[in-house]
Amino acid sequence: MTVEIPHCPNCGSKEVSRNGRTRHGKQNFKCRECGRQFVLNPAWKPITEEQKELMSRMLLERISQAGIARVLQVSEDTVQRYVNSQAAAVKKQVEVTPKEKKRLNVQMDELWSFVDSKGNQQWVWLALDAQTREIVGVHMVDRSAVSAQSLWNSMPPVYRQCAVIYTDHWSAYDSVLPSIRHHSVDKDSGFTSYIERFNCTIRQRVSRLVRKSLAFSKKLENHIAAIWRFVHHYNANLQL
Repeated sequence: MTVEIPHCPNCGSKEVSRNGRTRHGKQNFKCRECGRQFVLNPAWKPITEEQKELMSRMLLERISQAGIARVLQVSEDTVQRYVNSQAAAVKKQVEVTPKEKKRLNVQMDELWSFVDSKGNQQWVWLALDAQTREIVGVHMVDRSAVSAQSLWNSMPPVYRQCAVIYTDHWSAYDSVLPSIRHHSVDKDSGFTSYIERFNCTIRQRVSRLVRKSLAFSKKLENHIAAIWRFVHHYNANLQL
């Protein structure tokens, strides 16, 4: 059976020669002009822009990467490569609406998570504006005073200058936050209710944070990026 010599998919050249067979038995071709190797009717095809958009939207819901692969009928490796590319591009800085220099009320809390195994604990530190409900500060890694300082540093300057801050009684806050504007309160006081509700929201929407989940992160960079993606999505929707 003769095999039609195709055009090069890279440069369109007709200067194409046969170049053995692939490990799956398909005829391989090589372009003499640009050196591109290819096969006819490849089983693997690049994902479309529509699939990328759907993938981005599903990553913001409580859907595992394996579930996304099944829905879009692509390989899990394809989903993982897309997740890796998005993780590298995500902005790790809060974006909030501009605020005037006046009293602002902020609620802070920490959210437990893990990467790869429960022995590798990762804490998510969050700060929320009680008026606008925006997330105004984010930091991730451990539960130390250094992380509390990083959460404080992650907030826009107007919050560090003007905000009255409510937290639980975790000692790391006392060593970092301005004592004149920091209030340690009990959960039943209601002064941290919004941030506690957001903790519930993010656990429900980000599958990596669901308790007793099989969709946990195996890579810290992707874990951090998934949380940042949701924070940006959440803040952007508040501004609509």
